[in-house]
Amino acid sequence: MRSLLLLLLLPMVMMKMKTSGSRRGTRTRRYAINPLGHKWTHHNVTYRIVKFPNTLNVEDTRKAIGIAFTKWSDVSPLTFTEVVDSNATADISIGFYTFNHTDCWWSPLHPCFDGLNGELAHAFLPPRGEIHFDNHEFWILGKSRFSWKQGVWLNDLVQVAAHEIGHALGLWHSRDPEALMHPNATYTGQRNIAQDDVWGIQRLYGCSDKKRVCDPWARLGFCERRKTFMRKNCPRRCDLCFEPMDLVATPTSPPANVKIKMVPRGKVVGFRCGTKKNPSPPKVSWYKDSEQILTSIPGYIVMKNRDLRILANEFTEGTYTCRVHQRGDIVSANSWAIRLKPELPSNS
Repeated sequence: MRSLLLLLLLPMVMMKMKTSGSRRGTRTRRYAINPLGHKWTHHNVTYRIVKFPNTLNVEDTRKAIGIAFTKWSDVSPLTFTEVVDSNATADISIGFYTFNHTDCWWSPLHPCFDGLNGELAHAFLPPRGEIHFDNHEFWILGKSRFSWKQGVWLNDLVQVAAHEIGHALGLWHSRDPEALMHPNATYTGQRNIAQDDVWGIQRLYGCSDKKRVCDPWARLGFCERRKTFMRKNCPRRCDLCFEPMDLVATPTSPPANVKIKMVPRGKVVGFRCGTKKNPSPPKVSWYKDSEQILTSIPGYIVMKNRDLRILANEFTEGTYTCRVHQRGDIVSANSWAIRLKPELPSNS
């Protein structure tokens, strides 16, 4: 229970930073849903701004936050309503804070802000539903730019808020460099919801038509001739929900040298990288579905030296590979495919 709580409280952080270019290849699903599948259980989500920034007036702050929420309501069944009554409760609370705020000084998983530049904001997964912005930053209603007069970066509140709202709705960072949920979206200036973001939010909350006239529009050929318009208003009627079937992350047949393990949901599976012949603990790296595992995910994946322990479920199902490194070379590699055993139907 403790490890499950830790993941729930872990904030998603947005930094102002630069990264090297990434390789472009075949278009694949790159969004990430939090491993615990946390999301709001209702579609009419409310929010309240509990503390406003020093550098932007109340009216423009409300406008920027509203625009950011609209980006997500346009591509999902969700609706968002601001609660202005200070005594009323809301699902998501939003505030602009300085170094020490809420519980950051005594919570090891909630970072305090670092002053000008660096960390811009962080958010917490549902159902905590909090978004914190660094009040040391200069926030504006408009695109981010450097002010030579003031000597500071002016940060686009709409763009940063839209990214953090994605986290507050249950999304993790995407590996798609064109996605709003990419960790460096602030640096690249990505302001709009990309296709990868749409697939991610619809995987969490489903896909529904927003107009009652979708059928007549479809019969008029709008699904083909006005695809962008219909994707926003009538995605279910035009079969534009989620990603194409060939991109869905369904388990595929592993290579011949992969050992397949069929395990029941909830069972803990352990692997050890290397062999007993190693004279000293080897340097190893772990991968899931060809993506390197850089750290443990509390409650689901524990990585310690050459050992990997996995709690089997829909999120951890996949192919795991360990590589043994020696003097910069890969000297051996082993792979295991985790597959869930089909659950027998209950007699009740």
